[in-house]
Amino acid sequence: MSDLIPHADLATHLRTLTPARVALGRTGVSLQTRDLLDFQRAHAQARDAVHARLEAATLAVHLAQITGLSVFRLHSAAPNRTTYLQRPDLGRKLNETSQAQLANHLNFANPAGPFDLVLIVADGLSALSIERHVSPLLIELLPALASWKLTPICIVEQGRVAIGDEIGSALAAQISLVLIGERPGLSSPDSLGAYITWDPRPGRTDAERNCISNIRAEGLSYTQAAAQLGSYLTEARRRQLTGVALKEEAHLLKEG
Repeated sequence: MSDLIPHADLATHLRTLTPARVALGRTGVSLQTRDLLDFQRAHAQARDAVHARLEAATLAVHLAQITGLSVFRLHSAAPNRTTYLQRPDLGRKLNETSQAQLANHLNFANPAGPFDLVLIVADGLSALSIERHVSPLLIELLPALASWKLTPICIVEQGRVAIGDEIGSALAAQISLVLIGERPGLSSPDSLGAYITWDPRPGRTDAERNCISNIRAEGLSYTQAAAQLGSYLTEARRRQLTGVALKEEAHLLKEG
């Protein structure tokens, strides 16, 4: 009983465990001014994150430097941010110029056999998360992929998760890893998500992917995320599957 937290201190204790808004104060029937202003600030940050533009050229140079890989700059069929937000379907496929760019690469590269992995970086709903978290995450992850045959990194503007299916198929990659800005929340405008798909091709569903989310300083650390991604990628290649099936197999193996 001595470990119980006094009721008066419970709200303070909970606030040390989560950035969520816990036990907000009241002034009459309204929120206190400081809490209202904090909410408005968080909402503005989330809105700004959704509408922010990815500095793709700068990111391409930086990723080439830290990875030693070539980098392609691609664009979805959504020509601008407004269309992207209104037409999710257009964010799931490449425009004609990007399709031709990938086709030309295969024609000239003439790879010996399929690639193991394609790394795709898409702005998604938070370009801020890409600018903050992709580089340190890749620095942690790439040593685990030293023996993997990688395609050039693909940076996609106005992209959604499923665009990795078309890119992976076009580059003949066995697995696609899409790093994408997640939908901002009121306490996390810069959360990064990672989606792994075996045998990427148009028509894949979310049930055929594995996802690791909330990669950021206040969430899942780069080291933890890289370890989880490395484990998923290794198992995906070994078992030649991802998604619900991979999770079910892992669960059955643990029970056995």
